[in-house]
Amino acid sequence: MDFNRKKRPPLEISITPMIDVVFLLLIFFMVTTTFNKQTEIKINLPEAKGDEVSSQDKMIKLMIDEEGLYFIADEEGKFHQLVNQKTETLRRALQKAAGDDRMIPFVISADAKTPHQAVVTALDIASQTGFKRITFATKNMPNKP
Repeated sequence: MDFNRKKRPPLEISITPMIDVVFLLLIFFMVTTTFNKQTEIKINLPEAKGDEVSSQDKMIKLMIDEEGLYFIADEEGKFHQLVNQKTETLRRALQKAAGDDRMIPFVISADAKTPHQAVVTALDIASQTGFKRITFATKNMPNKP
């Protein structure tokens, strides 16, 4: 009886076919992937040298100060600061102010030094909430000689 084991050559794993498969999968996913366009917010920007817009009975006014803090006007026109600057708080405040009517004019008054992110966040939330008539409040520019 021969109890000696035969020596096997060491196993070698070739990774070349695996790399080929990974590259084929990468090419497949790159070709078949569709890229979604980012959501767009449509707004009507008022001109700085335009006539004053007639005041409507009901509109939602949002003021953003130079630190990016949000203030929303009540029915009497007095501005009240939101409890915090979270997007959900702003969303609830806008929904409460608008009720069921999303065709109410929504006016954003932003300070000239307001961070862009605060204004874009307000526009995004207004768009997600369903507001269709979004405008910015501006001051008339003085005529230069």
